Amino acid sequence: MIALKDSLGTEFVERVRTIFSENGLLSKAKNFEFRPQQQEMAVAVARALEEDRHLVVEAGTGVGKSLAYLVPAILFALEQHKKAIVSTHTINLQEQLLYKDIPILKKVLPVEFDAALMKGRQNYLCPRRLERALQSSKELFTGPEDNELNRIAEWASKTRDGSLSDLSIEPDPKVWAQVCSEAHICTQKTCGQNPRCFYQQARKKLLAADVIVLNHTLLFVLLGDPKQQEERESGFLFPNDFIIFDEAHRVEQVASKQIGVGVSQYGLRSTIQRLYNSRTRKGLFTVMRDAAGVRLAAESIDDLEKFFDAVESKSDFRKGREFRVRGVDLVPDTITGRLVALQARIAEVVKRADDEILKAELQEFGRRIRDARDGIAIFLEQSAPQHVYWVERTGKTAQFLSLNAAPIDLAPVLRRMIFRDNATCVMTSATLAVGRADLAYFRERIGATEAEPLQLGSPFDFQKQMKMFVVKKMPDPREATYQKELERWIAHFVEKTGGCAFVLFTSYRDMQQVAGEMQKFFVEKKMNLLVQGGGAPRSKLLEQFKSEPRSVLFGTDSFWGGVDVPGEALSNVIITRLPFAVPDTPLIEAKLELVQERGGDAFTEYSLPEAILKLRQGVGRLIRTKSDHGIIVILDNRIVTKPYGRAFMQALPKCPVEIV
Repeated sequence: MIALKDSLGTEFVERVRTIFSENGLLSKAKNFEFRPQQQEMAVAVARALEEDRHLVVEAGTGVGKSLAYLVPAILFALEQHKKAIVSTHTINLQEQLLYKDIPILKKVLPVEFDAALMKGRQNYLCPRRLERALQSSKELFTGPEDNELNRIAEWASKTRDGSLSDLSIEPDPKVWAQVCSEAHICTQKTCGQNPRCFYQQARKKLLAADVIVLNHTLLFVLLGDPKQQEERESGFLFPNDFIIFDEAHRVEQVASKQIGVGVSQYGLRSTIQRLYNSRTRKGLFTVMRDAAGVRLAAESIDDLEKFFDAVESKSDFRKGREFRVRGVDLVPDTITGRLVALQARIAEVVKRADDEILKAELQEFGRRIRDARDGIAIFLEQSAPQHVYWVERTGKTAQFLSLNAAPIDLAPVLRRMIFRDNATCVMTSATLAVGRADLAYFRERIGATEAEPLQLGSPFDFQKQMKMFVVKKMPDPREATYQKELERWIAHFVEKTGGCAFVLFTSYRDMQQVAGEMQKFFVEKKMNLLVQGGGAPRSKLLEQFKSEPRSVLFGTDSFWGGVDVPGEALSNVIITRLPFAVPDTPLIEAKLELVQERGGDAFTEYSLPEAILKLRQGVGRLIRTKSDHGIIVILDNRIVTKPYGRAFMQALPKCPVEIV
């Protein structure tokens, strides 16, 4: 073991540089190869941590960025008694960090450290709540729900980590919601000493861990209110932490969904029905024998349904699942008064409750009803400034609604929350630049204008590993011949590589249409066609694609990024259209309007850079290792016929291009 140093100075940076050198500590790891870009990134991360500064790094595919930030992060966390928080967008990357990269470093680094995965507390069973649910099952559950409760109870006696991922069959969400860990019910005080409280045990591991891995969504849920973050003296989730965002190109999108207002019809209905459900005649008010509460909850559900029916009648969903609300008072406020009364009733009933768990359950529902009431009021009055407001259809069959408000420009919000003076944040991704080495577009969008930029190229030899075909003969998508030509060229190029292809679409409907028309072709050519959205989850489709030879996968949005298929299984990526975002969501529409209001050009300042980033993501699926080879096909002639096409071409890896 090497002695941990108290003073860091440049000595720390030099140590990190040495670890990544040709004969450094990492050279002892299996499959290690010296990469100057990886070393440069590791040194930049070490310097940012040491100097308490923010850093934004674009590290091209193959740089090995996860090790480049993990090594300095682990050493710095240990030596300065801090916590390294690593936030990712995909589960794939979380698994890579926890089961591949971190175990390598445990063997190679001359220090001992602990790493833990952080899950939302609703993933964990709370034994106290389970016990309470079993005791009150007659007042709380129907027959089938009672059977489900007993199944969970049986599992609870055997499970080791008590988390949802350990359950072989997903539980009924209504039952799970009554037995999982809740912030104000399953607390350190009430459950901390119970060795069978799975969340509190997981929390102890997190408190002891030097490195914590979690996803962007959970991170923004935990960061909470921007104002609270702004007022923190140091750190983000813990007083002594720093954050590394991997897959940072997804941060703006995730933060937009988590910061702002969201009131779910389904969620609010479920909360009220947990107090009393008139269909099953069960709930906490029946446990408390509170007739006034029972009556009030039943009336509130009726009023809630009428309120959301009124919202639906005023919403036009012809363009999709989202309807933008531009003026105040979309519908009369017939519900917040009822929710105030319900909250007051809960407070009365709490005074009579002797049972601490029951009291905590009721108080939690009171808080949820208060939050929903505040959210509805903000939505109807449009009282949050610089926000866009919309109604969204939710649920598997879009049978519910939610009311939403989000800041149009996230930069000032994230600047206050993340890029503060008394905290350190590193953001990295393979695709952040849209033509400038200072990563200005990305930094301005997320409020990181003060952060130091660093752009590192890929160690891959794209000139030898990749060839690009651009089909100039493709007709305009509005022409009658377009779809037939699209099918013809897809067929031509998948035959060229014997399958082993991703065909990336920008529209789900177009993808389904082309897949239907080409079904016969793939059968004749003995190729295995896989189409996203057919019921199989993304991970299953990928497994099939990798394991079944001559596979062709048709995918939309989620297959453009965060998918890793090294080797011969993927030798061909076909881009059907340049991925310009259609301004069909209220948030994108409002962002475009904001650019224009500020005197800018919405196309060049938002639509074009966003499309370039997305295209870079899609193209980046092809070459994943030094031994990969393949072709990129672009079936959109605008890349060579329009003036802006040059911006796309300049942003892509330099490789031979053939125009057909």
